[in-house]
Amino acid sequence: MNGVIVNYRMGRHHQTPNQIVVKVEGLSKKEEAAKLIGKKVVWNTGKKDMIGTISNFHGNKGAVRAVFETGLPGQAIGQKVKIQ
Repeated sequence: MNGVIVNYRMGRHHQTPNQIVVKVEGLSKKEEAAKLIGKKVVWNTGKKDMIGTISNFHGNKGAVRAVFETGLPGQAIGQKVKIQ
């Protein structure tokens, strides 16, 4: 299953670079996105894979939040990830 990194998880005054919002292809409801909680998200930097975990859904249209151990760079926004 594939997805696209939409943005960091953001508040009013700050952003959290180790938590990202991912729009998953083929999902349009939060009930479908809730089934993915606990699965792995893999983003390839070109040299290595960065692995995160889906923690919760985000919004009502099928997006999910993924938590990584370290923050992702800004170049990751808009790129594809694999969900395993």
